[in-house]
Amino acid sequence: MSQSDLVELKEQQYKDPRAKADFDRFHERTRTREPDFIYEVVRILMSLIGWIFFRVSNTHPERVPAVGPVILAPNHFSFLDHFFLGVALRRKVHFMAKSQLFKPPMSFVYTHGGVFPVRRGFADEEAFTTATTVLGRGDVMAMYAEGGRSRTGEPAKKAKRGIGRLALLSGAPIVPVAIIGSSHVRNWKRGQFPKVRVYYGEPFAYERVEAPTRDQEQAAADAIFAEVRALYDAATRTGSAPS
Repeated sequence: MSQSDLVELKEQQYKDPRAKADFDRFHERTRTREPDFIYEVVRILMSLIGWIFFRVSNTHPERVPAVGPVILAPNHFSFLDHFFLGVALRRKVHFMAKSQLFKPPMSFVYTHGGVFPVRRGFADEEAFTTATTVLGRGDVMAMYAEGGRSRTGEPAKKAKRGIGRLALLSGAPIVPVAIIGSSHVRNWKRGQFPKVRVYYGEPFAYERVEAPTRDQEQAAADAIFAEVRALYDAATRTGSAPS
């Protein structure tokens, strides 16, 4: 499918008008409790959808360390990328999602499934505190280097510095991930279900920095996203990522 075949995304509200306090309970739960049975139920349902409709394939998921803190850094096209990313992993993956999604009844599913909110357009320190807490106890965090979904059918040109900040604050290994095909997932309304391929790159890490500067954060984010782009470009050019 070409880019012209993309179903257009609706305009989104970037800033959530709700107050910080409205989200404190979601952060508290993620910081103090692991994802529960809801995660497993959603994993099973979404895995079936992924395999049946989108024929999801995964290459080198074994590169994700089996224990200890890990940051997964995928490109981002679709709201289903969270699920495509975790289908092949035995470990439970925590996600940072825009606060607008946290409304009943789905807020219950999100918070019990390891998802916590980030207030876009604000200096949301709570989101980073939660993310570093998750990594500090040895769990897996997924964070999109682009900060949000690309609307062009191609990865964004530049990374947001948030993932660089998280990498430097935590010192956790980073696994770049390329998700191919999910830009056309929204075409399901036309009865079109593209094949989705997920490639996991080699992990790497930065030395922990207690108080990184904005320039350090951006430099780390750019380097991380360069690895994601290299993986994505190789996979789209040859049909397989570097071994």
